[in-house]
Amino acid sequence: MVGRPSARQLAPLGLAGFRRLFLATLGSSVGTFLAAIALAIDVKDRTNSGLWVGAVLIVEILPSILVGLTLGPLLDRLERRRLMVAADLLRAAVFAALPFATNASEIVALALVAGLATGFFRPAVYAGVPNLVPEAQLGNANALLQTVENLSWAVGPILGGLLTAAAGPHAAYWINAVSFLVSAVLVARIPARLLQSTTALSRGHWTDLKDGFTAALRSRPLLAVLLGWGLASLASGAISVSEVFMAKNTLDAGDFGYGLIYGGIGTGLVIGSFWSSALVERSGIARAYGSGLALMAFGFGVGAASADIWMAAAACVVAGVGNGIAVVCNALLVQRGIVDELRGRALTFVMSATFGLTGVGTIVAGAFMPADGARWVWLAGSIVLLTAGAVGYGLARDVLMSPAAPAEVAAN
Repeated sequence: MVGRPSARQLAPLGLAGFRRLFLATLGSSVGTFLAAIALAIDVKDRTNSGLWVGAVLIVEILPSILVGLTLGPLLDRLERRRLMVAADLLRAAVFAALPFATNASEIVALALVAGLATGFFRPAVYAGVPNLVPEAQLGNANALLQTVENLSWAVGPILGGLLTAAAGPHAAYWINAVSFLVSAVLVARIPARLLQSTTALSRGHWTDLKDGFTAALRSRPLLAVLLGWGLASLASGAISVSEVFMAKNTLDAGDFGYGLIYGGIGTGLVIGSFWSSALVERSGIARAYGSGLALMAFGFGVGAASADIWMAAAACVVAGVGNGIAVVCNALLVQRGIVDELRGRALTFVMSATFGLTGVGTIVAGAFMPADGARWVWLAGSIVLLTAGAVGYGLARDVLMSPAAPAEVAAN
């Protein structure tokens, strides 16, 4: 049962550096999801083409895969604070330019640049968190960041839709540009040493990249994420395509039903991510991780057998809770499973691999699922998720989670 958050759960907000990062993430996340809806609507209204709308959605995640596979070492070689500020300023410039775009191709090109900046910013945030907070508060810090991202995911699209309907997409673009400027100011006020213990010495870009891949493949905590969350991503990608078919074709619930399923997952994500740190402290990270993935399997398994949209939505809340728990465990496993000098490139590699598997699941389900096949996709996804839980638990069990002493954390 969800109750009042404890002082321990909110303790990381007492540290000025983390509090600034939290507020920066809050502002930029809400703005990003708000603007994502505006982008899709803008392109659709200009072209009335599903292909162009799909292009906008693709360029939001494709750069993250590119960064992880080719540019990850920059997160360890360069000062993370400067990299994050530069990413924010670049994104602010992109959204300030979007109101002046004259066609869909210009919008997609600008969105690609913003996606590339996000591909650097987000992993830099999670790579820097272990240096911002004491080890004992790391789980709570990740839970707070993930919770605010999930809240943004739930609220941002609604606000974006309302704002775009009332004032057009340009208003959303300007608001997002301002949110990135505020984020840049907040990040710039964090002492550089609190985001990075040391900058890594380079042995050549491609050697550095190989070192990150090798470290990830030799680390059991990172293998738990690569294999466990990789399987989960494959299932999640397939299920996400089938959600609208489940609501509209299988359960005859129309657009409202699709929104109910979507909102149920978002609600569960917020609950699961916020309370994940308490579960990790009580049960250990291996059990928490395995349980989160198993809860996703249970939720979508029940959803596959749903008699109506309300049962399906309730099942999606359960699956979302498991998703929220697992995502926070992912961050903890990577942060604690590898030293700071390699963390940035290893984190981006893991993110790239799992994003790629999400894409594979999405493409396969989209290409081969019949219009009345949503129940079978959810059932197959549930089985894959259950396997993911077993793999994740097995690899995370009995792992020593302290690769190196964390950097000094300032009390202010």
